[in-house]
Amino acid sequence: MDLLDQQRTLRTREEFAAFVDQLRQDLLKRPEEWENPTLDRFLEAMAAWVSASPGHFRNIGQPYPEDVNWSFFAGVLLAARIYE
Repeated sequence: MDLLDQQRTLRTREEFAAFVDQLRQDLLKRPEEWENPTLDRFLEAMAAWVSASPGHFRNIGQPYPEDVNWSFFAGVLLAARIYE
């Protein structure tokens, strides 16, 4: 299953953790396919995409997800800075 298929079907914490690990493995195997292969560029692109995401969902004809827990996602990013 490719990353896009995994993203579309994941529902659990364990599946999300496995997805994040697959992203890391994909970066290690194919860095030339990543537009943003450094943490700095990746975080910059993430912020830009989140800001523009309502337009993305409009463009693909899907409703914007209203059930996103932004505080939890921010906590994941903060914890990753120091987690060993």
